[in-house]
Amino acid sequence: MSNYHVPVMLQECIEGLNIKANGTYVDVTFGGGGHSREIMKHLGEGGRLLAFDQDADAQRNRIDDGRFEFIDQNFRFLKNFVRLHDAMPVDGILADLGVSSHQFDEAERGFSIRFDAELDMRMNQSSDLSAKEVVNTYSEADLHRIFGVYGEIKNAKSLAKTIATARLNGPLNTIADLKNAISNLIPRGKENKYLAQVFQALRIEVNQELEALKDFLEQSAEVLTKGGRLVVMSYHSLEDRLVKNFIAKGKFSGEVEKDIYGNDNRPLEAVSRGAITATEEEIKQNNRARSAKLRIAVKK
Repeated sequence: MSNYHVPVMLQECIEGLNIKANGTYVDVTFGGGGHSREIMKHLGEGGRLLAFDQDADAQRNRIDDGRFEFIDQNFRFLKNFVRLHDAMPVDGILADLGVSSHQFDEAERGFSIRFDAELDMRMNQSSDLSAKEVVNTYSEADLHRIFGVYGEIKNAKSLAKTIATARLNGPLNTIADLKNAISNLIPRGKENKYLAQVFQALRIEVNQELEALKDFLEQSAEVLTKGGRLVVMSYHSLEDRLVKNFIAKGKFSGEVEKDIYGNDNRPLEAVSRGAITATEEEIKQNNRARSAKLRIAVKK
């Protein structure tokens, strides 16, 4: 598992869940199973852990324990499958968002700017939409939107135009093809940051990550029992903003709605004041922890 993915802020996540020995918990981003294995250590004989992951590679890390159940699904289907497994309501839900170290390190998955490979980026490898499809078939206007909104790229319009022009000479099938096509737009000295933003934008579109996160957050509030905990770790501002707003307002934009008595109509209450971040010591050992923000909430 340690080669697959090193869990970020492991102890903070476990403390955030406030685990009861006989409780039912859900790890919606199983990956290498690091968080799940730690949760299992705190469960008694009557405890249960359901783990979601849509990546076929993650299934190899299943835990051989009668209290553990693996669900081969995207976490946007949380409520349906928790109900199907007769586990409603649950005492705690953990989400460690984004791409696992394993996915970044497997060159052929196409997630990393470090390697050359097919433009893929699918977390669910049976999905039809890949980064190659996005780059080669999306309109210039759609590419502009994706790079501007999901990548927060300043020259998103020029980037979209450059890609649309380059593909007229032949499809951009690989990471090298894409890098070569946009090389003149990449700011000197900021190559890695710029390419990371481009890849983030494509990855979010391919996997519909923000839509899935919204679905998951809304369902988490319905699936949790009163007093149950939601623990979410995000790695970029787009995700963190959605998590922060949902905990604070019960919605993703606008003001908190009130009930007929004037009380705030939101299902969750923040446990941590603001986001929890990793220690300098952890960041030294695991660079991925640098951008991590952990938010914890309790069901009212």
